[in-house]
Amino acid sequence: MGWVGRVAARTPSESPLAFFTLAVPGETSTSLSGRWETECNRRFGSGENRLVVAPGSADLLHGVSLARSRLNLANVLDDAANRQIPTFVVGPPPRTDVPESALGDLSGAFADVCQRRRVTYVETFEPLRTHEQWLSDTSAGDGTHPQQAGYGLLAWLVLHNGWHEWLGLPQE
Repeated sequence: MGWVGRVAARTPSESPLAFFTLAVPGETSTSLSGRWETECNRRFGSGENRLVVAPGSADLLHGVSLARSRLNLANVLDDAANRQIPTFVVGPPPRTDVPESALGDLSGAFADVCQRRRVTYVETFEPLRTHEQWLSDTSAGDGTHPQQAGYGLLAWLVLHNGWHEWLGLPQE
């Protein structure tokens, strides 16, 4: 179910909400910036549409500079704002195959871009980098993706860091 399914299941709403994940494993922010609008246009309806962006840490594996990562996210957020699409950003969680300091810097850069644009940013790196359950879950698998408890932790962070306020819904 991943963290998105868990968040969707815990989001009460009078009218049905539709969630579509557009995740591409190993995708850089450059690729995400280039495709988000086309992908969303295929799925957006005539009602209220919102965008959740969860840039991962693939930029670190593919040599994308921190400045370029910032610019890529800024472009997505600025384009969405110009289209009046409310946006919410979930930062990259810890993983074992990239340097911790570089991932911390990337998360901080994404947080700064969001703060400058007054977009809600959920920091996942810092709260999870030393969390025993997260570390256990990711090391039991491929070192990148958590197991069930880890996805639950990500969902908890999203649900308790502005999700309901962003949707204009009462906190559960």
